[in-house]
Amino acid sequence: MEVTILATSDMHGYVLPTNYASDLEQPFGVAKVAGKLKELRQAASGPVFMIENGDFIQGSPLSYFVAKQPEYSVSTLTKLLNGMNYDVGVLGNHEFNYGWNYLNEAIQSYDFPIVVANMLRKNQQESVLPPYQIIEKQGIKVAVLGLVTQYIPNWENPETIKDLHFVSAVETAKKYVPLLRELADLVVVAYHGGFEKDLTTNEPTEAMTGENEGSQLLQEVPGIDALVTGHQHREIAEVVNGVPVIQPGYRGAFVGAIKLTVKKQDNKFIVLDHSCQLYPTNEASPDPSVLEQVGPVSKALDVWLDQPVGEVLGDLRIIDPMAARVNEHPYIELINRIQMDATGAEISGTALFNNEVTGLPQSISMRHILTNYIYPNTLAVVRVTGQELKAALEQTAGYLMATDEGITFDPKYIQPKPQYYNYDMYEGINYTIDLNQPIGHRVTRFEKEGEPIPLDKPLEVVINQYRAVGGGNYKMFSAEKIVKEYPIDMTELIADYFKRKKVIDAKVNHNFNVIGK
Repeated sequence: MEVTILATSDMHGYVLPTNYASDLEQPFGVAKVAGKLKELRQAASGPVFMIENGDFIQGSPLSYFVAKQPEYSVSTLTKLLNGMNYDVGVLGNHEFNYGWNYLNEAIQSYDFPIVVANMLRKNQQESVLPPYQIIEKQGIKVAVLGLVTQYIPNWENPETIKDLHFVSAVETAKKYVPLLRELADLVVVAYHGGFEKDLTTNEPTEAMTGENEGSQLLQEVPGIDALVTGHQHREIAEVVNGVPVIQPGYRGAFVGAIKLTVKKQDNKFIVLDHSCQLYPTNEASPDPSVLEQVGPVSKALDVWLDQPVGEVLGDLRIIDPMAARVNEHPYIELINRIQMDATGAEISGTALFNNEVTGLPQSISMRHILTNYIYPNTLAVVRVTGQELKAALEQTAGYLMATDEGITFDPKYIQPKPQYYNYDMYEGINYTIDLNQPIGHRVTRFEKEGEPIPLDKPLEVVINQYRAVGGGNYKMFSAEKIVKEYPIDMTELIADYFKRKKVIDAKVNHNFNVIGK
């Protein structure tokens, strides 16, 4: 018998094959995924088990619109998955971004169980959701253990997770996998997390923070027949330590498949062979049912996205993302100034989140704002010392390197997962980063209003909530240092700023510079 496990992960609310920035059809989206899943189910010779591995209800203009417009509910999105024959689902870290009530509404609206074994009730050892699901098809029982990255408290609004406690995926798997081996024929781990080490050399590829524990799972937890991963948006289909592993990319560009050839022997099933593969969805026909269900909200979204909000004098377009990071760019300065305007803080930090950001044209609509500022960030003001802010600048300087060709991002922060969102640029201070100096000693100018900033001086800095609680491993920031929080989404603050000002000057004061070779 051949058992097929199909999995999606990190679809981030992209339903139609569009990126909302251009009219060209894009090679991804839930509608195409649904078409590909039907095709793969029909081609399977044995039982098929389907897993949704998290980060579905947040991440696109559509998911933002659904979350923010009172006439819609999260079931506008979740009902799409309900029609796709999933057997079980897992939560991702971005499921928490719109608050616990919204997430709980999503969980209740699914027709299939959501399992997470390592999200516990605070001060208890009891999981909030069922830890696993056992599914029986054609006489074979498959146990799916759900796990999520334990690092959520380092990013999420503390209020959202105040009643929750996240523990290691590895330690949780050590507890449950032996139990599930007794209860089921096959054990599948569905982990909304990725890999902390190179899958071939086993060398670390990132700081060992516990955010990603996939490599450790495979090394320390025997008895796993298949591993589904996510979170890093990587495209992985290979056998590691004898276990077939998949990670199906981002936005529904791929469906992951693991095939296990099994044979019944002595009243139990044994795995004779295994394989894994990623199936691109680019040529799949979008599922008519998904298109029909999402049609009305998609039309309403297009009207809303094309609302004009303001005008620009000058040029806020980004042609070269790397140049924008090292030379300062009017778009970056604008975002920082909006953060300062909204909070009254004198110092602000922000990032250029990815290389798809194109900046803003002269006539700006909500579409332009949401396709440039892609996260539902809120703002927080942290009180830190000059020493701590300088340490943050040193950390951000570590993402860059100087080559004979110019300044570039250090490749280790591009592969296996791009971390452009962790390189920050600040307004309200003047600083110089010299890449010819050793890491940790690259900030050679650190001033405010022409004077060196004393390292013991208390400073109030506005940054997004993700960074304020230490996201990106910025350990000099933490929830304890937050002095003010602003619950309005940054995209709304940007739109409001344009509506108030009507016309914005695209200007830049070059308050920082980066020195290469």
